[in-house]
Amino acid sequence: MTASDANRLRHMLDAAREAVEFGAGQKRDDLIHNRVLALALVRCIEIIGEAAAKVSPELRSKYPEIPWADIIGMRHRLVHAYYEIDLGRICDTLTADLPPMISQLERILQAYQ
Repeated sequence: MTASDANRLRHMLDAAREAVEFGAGQKRDDLIHNRVLALALVRCIEIIGEAAAKVSPELRSKYPEIPWADIIGMRHRLVHAYYEIDLGRICDTLTADLPPMISQLERILQAYQ
């Protein structure tokens, strides 16, 4: 793993952990009524996607259990179709997608220490 890849994976991990922390104890309706929370979560997911896009193709192919294309695609959707953000999908990402991704990233990074 290159130093650049390690940095990008750490950025993904940090942003995912922050998103989960920000969303802890929150419900789907909380995102609708708390604009600051919604924007913070969207920004964390954008960072995850941007960092994922910068991970080398070699490393991405080595770890296909991480849905790289979906992560990058979601980032593009959030940035370019900002006026159509589905907060329900953000909530689903927060609860269903980020926790397993955090575990996967932790394992990958530990393997290279």
